Amino acid sequence: MGRYAGPKARVNRRLGALLYENSGAARASERREAPPGMHSRSKRPSNYGSALQAKQKIKHYYGLGERQLRRTFDNVRHKRGDTGLMLLQLCERRLDNVVRRAGFTKTRPQARQGIAHGHFQVNGVKVTKPSYLLRPGDVITVRNRENLLMLYRGLSDQSQGERLDWVAFDSDTLRATVQGTPGQADISLPVDVNMVVEFLSR
Repeated sequence: MGRYAGPKARVNRRLGALLYENSGAARASERREAPPGMHSRSKRPSNYGSALQAKQKIKHYYGLGERQLRRTFDNVRHKRGDTGLMLLQLCERRLDNVVRRAGFTKTRPQARQGIAHGHFQVNGVKVTKPSYLLRPGDVITVRNRENLLMLYRGLSDQSQGERLDWVAFDSDTLRATVQGTPGQADISLPVDVNMVVEFLSR
């Protein structure tokens, strides 16, 4: 995908959520909670506008492009079960998301950059695709290079890793083990995904 390089605080304010977690964007969002622009928008958005906003939340939060999101949706739309839940489960199983949530890094863009530069291995094999889908039994480690181990030990100490029932993370060895698949309670993004499913089904 084309990496979003614009002002992240504006995205946080426009969509009303902390989608970009870097300290500058977080501080700017705290200073100004209202959407960007000269005039505040008191008008309630239409159903289309609300669905579009929910879709944008998913794209920015997980770092997906439009094609990537639609391709992920196409993978689950004809399967049995809750389409919205399955869509978010696939997003949660992405390598960059698990690297961030387990506690290797402080933000998802940081996780994506590290993966693209070949800093991480899955089951002992270097993986450079942030969109790599993890399965139960997969083991994520940092490549055995002193500079990388020092870097991610420091980041791990600073990051606010989340306790995940389906991923076990050992901060001493910098090793994360996927123990299952994410359930509904494990979805980290509060969004009305049913609106997004309806939007993408048009």
